[in-house]
Amino acid sequence: MSEKKIITVFGATGAQGGGLVKAILADKGSNFAVRAVTRDVSSDKAKALAEQGAEVVSADLDNTDSIKQALKGSYGAYLVTNFWEHFSAEKEQQQVANFADAAKAEEVKHVVWSTLEDTRDWVPLHDERMPTLHGKYKVPHFDGKGSSDKIFDEKGVPTTHYRTSFYWDNFLHFGMGPKKAEDGKYHIYFPMNDEKLAGMAAEDIGKCAYGLFKKGDEVIGKTIAVAGDKVTGHEMADKFSKALGKEVVYTNVTPEAYRNFGFPGADDLGNMFQFYRDFSDDFNGRRNLEYARELNPELQSFDQWLGNYGAKIPMD
Repeated sequence: MSEKKIITVFGATGAQGGGLVKAILADKGSNFAVRAVTRDVSSDKAKALAEQGAEVVSADLDNTDSIKQALKGSYGAYLVTNFWEHFSAEKEQQQVANFADAAKAEEVKHVVWSTLEDTRDWVPLHDERMPTLHGKYKVPHFDGKGSSDKIFDEKGVPTTHYRTSFYWDNFLHFGMGPKKAEDGKYHIYFPMNDEKLAGMAAEDIGKCAYGLFKKGDEVIGKTIAVAGDKVTGHEMADKFSKALGKEVVYTNVTPEAYRNFGFPGADDLGNMFQFYRDFSDDFNGRRNLEYARELNPELQSFDQWLGNYGAKIPMD
């Protein structure tokens, strides 16, 4: 049997990377092997991946030589940054430049780069419908990634630009789940009017990415956007109610109100939801559910995700 092609996965203990590592490990008959990259190889999550059969290595995204070392001998690489660790689009952009330099130097044959739209292509900085944040962004955690796509192209790195969607896992870990109000009902709050929200399970992001690696040359140089389902706030509330056995109501708020909710990054997310709302046709139109299911036949709808994880949603 020929030697397996190594896919090196950055953020391997996180939501996206973890889903990809597990997908590769579960596909026993494939010609791919996985190298899982994490900052701390001694963490419980890293040890668990090693026990499951992954090669586990450490790397520092702020150090190009460290990234090169992790990429040595790799056929493919899944590259992801985490804005929410530091809230700096500039830091993300530098990490992307480091990724591109390292991938080029190590002659990686297929990079899948986890990115998002640069919302300034729709809402220029002078557009006052949405406040400018950090001096030069509309949605910093989108814009830093989207503006970095060209770095891979300019350096000639064979790349699939992979645009993801809202994580339903935010209802588990990010405090976005239903909240009990004075009326005794549970409410979800979004500034979305009646527009549909494209979302997906974080683990499915990784599984769809594996589908991209399996397609290989066919998707290099392309921008691929995925989602697991598209639901309005009212539809989401109805599905929550059925799955959780409690009455959940969708409360539409203004983007300004959401920006002032007071938690770290609320202004960024308020702008994000406004972008989803105001440019729904563009954002949702680019996210093809059928193609996502072709990449990942196990793709979960919102109902299926609630069936699998609804019991874990914190209900205060």
